[in-house]
Amino acid sequence: MSAERLRSTVRGVGACLPPRVIANAEMATIVDTTDEWIVQRTGIRQRHVAGDGETTSTLATRAAEAALANAGLKPADIDLIVVATSSPDYTFPAVATQVQGIQSQLLSLANLSYQGNYVFAGTATQTVPYVLDSNSPSGVTYQGNSGVNNVTLGSQFSLQTNLPGSQLFSASGNDVFQSIQNLITSLQSGNGIGAAVTEVGNASNYIDAQKVFYGNALNQLTAQQTYLAGETTQLAQQENTVGAADLPNVISNLTTAQTSLQATLEAIGQTANTNLFQYLK
Repeated sequence: MSAERLRSTVRGVGACLPPRVIANAEMATIVDTTDEWIVQRTGIRQRHVAGDGETTSTLATRAAEAALANAGLKPADIDLIVVATSSPDYTFPAVATQVQGIQSQLLSLANLSYQGNYVFAGTATQTVPYVLDSNSPSGVTYQGNSGVNNVTLGSQFSLQTNLPGSQLFSASGNDVFQSIQNLITSLQSGNGIGAAVTEVGNASNYIDAQKVFYGNALNQLTAQQTYLAGETTQLAQQENTVGAADLPNVISNLTTAQTSLQATLEAIGQTANTNLFQYLK
């Protein structure tokens, strides 16, 4: 009985070259050489040179995307990625270790505090939202709650100022910590990398979408600040008829809330500025 024979076929091919081209004539202005001398000895007339932000991994990613398109496949269809190169982005540490570093950065962002209060802990503002937990599938545990905080400005304006971490970072189906942990596991085992990359990309896109909430809140605060500034002017003119209003204090509260929201929005934006997320996109 003959052993089962494993077969393989080439389903698709792809390539990527940096757009920057250096011809032999340009090389001759850099070193003591000529086009003729180079062509006679190497056959080379021009070469592509990687520019700022172009690395082996970014070029390989674009080539892989072209190969997938050529084969009519999606990243989730890939079970194993093999990269053979003599010029890696880093010789050390391993990619899985670099991803773990990204995980630590995300943990720090999720534990953002402002004026002594944790922004993403729901209403449990004195509790650290996320802690490392080796027994948790995602590698972290959320200690906050699902409540939201509101700021009241005057007697008629109330604004929600936060989203709890359970909605932002640990949402069902878009758990960014779980997706990063799955990617680490896949990189270490060499299995399911394509699906893990897709999962991280989806989680990143979900967080990007949540920034709309904070952007809208800032717009409302700006509009209210303009309105209250006008009211303050009227108050100065009509002191005797507006007795109980404390508009200067309201504006002070609004400014504090606006600064807090801006800090929060900046922190959320940083989740998409890591090298990993840029690479995946």
